[in-house]
Amino acid sequence: MKRGYPTSPSNSSASGPPKSRLKYTPEGEADFSNDFVQRVADHYSARTNQTLEEREASPIIHLKKLNNWIKSVLVQQYTTKGDAVLDLACGKGGDLIKWDKAKAGYYVGIDIAEGSMEDCRTRYNGDADHHQRRKKFTFPARLICGDCFELQLDEVLADDAPFDIVSCQFALHYSWSTEARARRALANISALLRPGGTFIGTMPDANVIIKKLREAEGLAYGNSVYWVRFEEEFSQKKFKSSSPYGIKYYFHLEDAVDCPEWIVPFHVFKALAEEYEFDLIFVKNNHEFVLENMKKPENVELMRRLGALGDGNQDLSTLSPDEWEVAYLYLAFVLKKRGQPDRMPVKSKRDKGKMHLEKEDIMYISSEV
Repeated sequence: MKRGYPTSPSNSSASGPPKSRLKYTPEGEADFSNDFVQRVADHYSARTNQTLEEREASPIIHLKKLNNWIKSVLVQQYTTKGDAVLDLACGKGGDLIKWDKAKAGYYVGIDIAEGSMEDCRTRYNGDADHHQRRKKFTFPARLICGDCFELQLDEVLADDAPFDIVSCQFALHYSWSTEARARRALANISALLRPGGTFIGTMPDANVIIKKLREAEGLAYGNSVYWVRFEEEFSQKKFKSSSPYGIKYYFHLEDAVDCPEWIVPFHVFKALAEEYEFDLIFVKNNHEFVLENMKKPENVELMRRLGALGDGNQDLSTLSPDEWEVAYLYLAFVLKKRGQPDRMPVKSKRDKGKMHLEKEDIMYISSEV
């Protein structure tokens, strides 16, 4: 499988995570297995909200904080005050605070896991005191439970669209089991995003995952916090460029993920996205993204506050080499929809959102509309 773009420098995975004692300065329609879909949904639904103490005890706590930093940088860089946000595979609403800090004007979150949607509703309402420090968000919201990679969403969200920004974090690879499913995901995003709107995301880096497979002795590799395993059908460690969909592997990450996942060759993703009126702004392996964005003082300060590398003062705990290796498995990307911006006032079509969500406010969709 050919490489669609350069990854981080060759010594990136070996050079170790950024040092914790940095001097911080404030200036500075798809034929798809229902069993698999349900397995993914059940896995994420079963993951309960953690107290701050439980979260801090996680073996990958600094990786989680680093991922939060990466997402925060993307949100801050590409969100304009008042933007209408569509958060695909929003999970338990972990990015709500990021959108609030970016002064978003309206929020719609969609996820397949019922348990996650209920947790997201609770978090939005400010009832989850054990892990959320703020009580209320400044934007109205709407939550939908359904498979955003299978269902056609343009009619469901006709009164909410167009959106100014769409986000899909660490989830788009679940759409890559078939070409039809991958196309549905991109068709939904394109149909709901305004011309000139932005699509931001993070997903596994196929180049790195396959490179590590070919360097491994067998069909599995990993370290103390993760493992990746391919099945015997890939024993030759070769992948046909004519069959870029449905390349399945199993992924385990301590205290986070234990699911089948799918390879997303980025050059194929880019070409497919272009069919749906998207142009690539950038794609960077997470190592490269971190090292490049840590050159900006405001991002260094954000890293200090989030604590992925400690606080540079009393707290010297930091991202471990094993966690830094996991970060190397992912990339960040930004796409922009072609066309001239035609921004609409947030209130014109977005009166469905509420400032407090009851259980019955969550909309459940299970078949195409």
